[in-house]
Amino acid sequence: MALLVTGGAGYIGSHIVKELARSGYHPIVFDNLSEGHRKAIHGGHLVEGDLKSFDDLHRLFTTYRIDGVFHMAACCYVEESVEDPQKYYLNNLLGTLNLLRAMLEFDVRRIIFSSSAATYGVPQYLPIDEKHVCVPISPYGKSKWFIEQIMFDYAKSHGLEPVMLRYFNAAGADPEGDLGEAHRIETHLIPLVLKVALKQKQKVRVFGTDYPTGDGTCIRDYIHVTDLAKAHVLAYEKHFCGPEIFNLGSGKGFSVREVIEVCRKVTGAEIEAVDAPRRPGDPPSLVASNERAAKELGWRHELGELETMVETAWHWHRKHPNGYTDETEAQKEFFGEIAIRMDFITHEQLDEALKLQKDMDRKGTHKLLGMLMLQEGMLSNSQLIQILKYMETKAKQKVPQGAAPAGKANPAVEKQEEN
Repeated sequence: MALLVTGGAGYIGSHIVKELARSGYHPIVFDNLSEGHRKAIHGGHLVEGDLKSFDDLHRLFTTYRIDGVFHMAACCYVEESVEDPQKYYLNNLLGTLNLLRAMLEFDVRRIIFSSSAATYGVPQYLPIDEKHVCVPISPYGKSKWFIEQIMFDYAKSHGLEPVMLRYFNAAGADPEGDLGEAHRIETHLIPLVLKVALKQKQKVRVFGTDYPTGDGTCIRDYIHVTDLAKAHVLAYEKHFCGPEIFNLGSGKGFSVREVIEVCRKVTGAEIEAVDAPRRPGDPPSLVASNERAAKELGWRHELGELETMVETAWHWHRKHPNGYTDETEAQKEFFGEIAIRMDFITHEQLDEALKLQKDMDRKGTHKLLGMLMLQEGMLSNSQLIQILKYMETKAKQKVPQGAAPAGKANPAVEKQEEN
């Protein structure tokens, strides 16, 4: 028997895979690696594929005898979902429908679903319990809530046994130092702040300072990612027969400014923070009631202190300043980021060039990547020279690689936490 973990190469998914393996299970990771990392898989077997392809899923279920599913894979950035709702509805809904279709065809009924506190929208009271009305205000939150409703329908008509876990803000890193948070474009508050401490970024932006909170900034409930992973194992082992919903949070709220201050304390670094306008889709406060998870799952947030979360994250980021990539790969990513920020290429062209280089020469440098883009007509000679000169200047100045060329800052890189 095997347990399928969709999105198991991602931040939360990889911690769940490690926890499942530690608990004696055999995890099968299904991931397209668009956001996940092959090196993040500890204790599981990777099958590359895409949830939007039913053929990929059919081959997976044909190859392995799946006993249960942990469904983590999804697009999950609130601000991006506001800008591009079609991407979120196509990916999150279609991918889930394909997964459920495969599960029914192969008689798999048990599924632990990665939902979100974004399903609640703007809270009517705090802390938020599972009975709170759901009025999501972003396409991301709506996509999660729609999937929950689909699973209720499948439970009633097809005998599906879903457990839906509504996360608040996952934070921290594996205490053993094997796993951490590394996104292609980082949006979460704590790693963004730690990048400033590591001098990989010049400053962190505080989005919204006029919320009805103590210091005017958003308040969020942070839950350690390892505690989150343990809750998934408990939810699977309880053998619930019908649909169940549980909040996963610490029950405590911290403002953006408070989080930055804790990061300053833990790192001992001067961290510059600048005020910025509100972003669409951000509720003022989200704090969980976790009483039901404690009572029904026997779950406890053992690493629940914010300082502990920051300490484990700081340990991992110092040990892995480039995430799961080595220095050569980091240079290639930086080259690509600069080309995009200078409006020379698109994200799609960078993905295409990286794939071509991987097929041709796995050890190619960022300069060879530039030559490949030149040969493919993505860059001109003058553009290539401009990018290389910029990189050389930054290297001599020892300026953080995350800093954008003057006048070409990419707003996407300056986003923060999604919940």
